[in-house]
Amino acid sequence: MTWIETVPLSAADQRLTDAVERQAALYPAEYQQPVHPSGDGTSSIVASHSLIPEALHHAFSTFGALTSPDLPLTRRQQEMITTVVSVANRCFY
Repeated sequence: MTWIETVPLSAADQRLTDAVERQAALYPAEYQQPVHPSGDGTSSIVASHSLIPEALHHAFSTFGALTSPDLPLTRRQQEMITTVVSVANRCFY
């Protein structure tokens, strides 16, 4: 397992706090609770981007925009697509 330095939310500056809050606001309600939380309760994959708040926001906001309920795909179709992409990329989440 690779170790990546992260900034816990308790030590986050305003830029990081804002980036985490902005990307979380775009995510579907089903994703509000992380499946693999870090020590401070955030998502481990989001925490892995905590050293560069701008990258965190852009990387994860993309997914939030792609899973918007305003799009013509149903939640089921969105999940099917993300599952197939994860399998193709050999990704467990």
